[in-house]
Amino acid sequence: MEFLGELWIPIVASAVLIFVVSSIVHMCLPIHCNDHGKLPDEDGLMAAMRGQGLPSGSYMFPRSEDMKDMCSPEMRERQTQGPSGYLTVMPPGPPAIGKSLVHWFLYTLVVGVFVAYLSNLALRGTVETLRVFQFTGAAAFMAYGVASVVDSIWKGQSWGTSFKFVFDGLLYSLSTAACFAGLWPAVI
Repeated sequence: MEFLGELWIPIVASAVLIFVVSSIVHMCLPIHCNDHGKLPDEDGLMAAMRGQGLPSGSYMFPRSEDMKDMCSPEMRERQTQGPSGYLTVMPPGPPAIGKSLVHWFLYTLVVGVFVAYLSNLALRGTVETLRVFQFTGAAAFMAYGVASVVDSIWKGQSWGTSFKFVFDGLLYSLSTAACFAGLWPAVI
């Protein structure tokens, strides 16, 4: 845990910079405007869901009860008829943007701690700015850039949307790398 005392400044600086960069990306640039489509009968579907008393959470449809049921002719027929997908239901009311922003900032701090931990192990005794930039940027990219691809592989998210989030992750990783390289302690 000694690395936290040595690298707390780049950890916090990268979290703050990423918060600013992500705010610019999501509030000022139109890159994510079309990430999600609108349902044809949104009001009708919402009314039907309200009638079910569906609590917030993640759902899959159609969903089998077990592995045996997954391969049954009935399940195959339900899958063939469609639609199928994943559904995330949020609590009623306006989005809790403040809470989400706090969670996002805490996430960037956690990523910064792991980047610091890995870079402390790999770069101890190193003062080469380019090497610090390369290593911390690659470590941060694993957290910010690669994760969204999983949703295209398993959940049917469009590859275009995933690539936009990979691009976001690249910006966040470059921000992290710049903070760590610029604030890397002379003695570590």
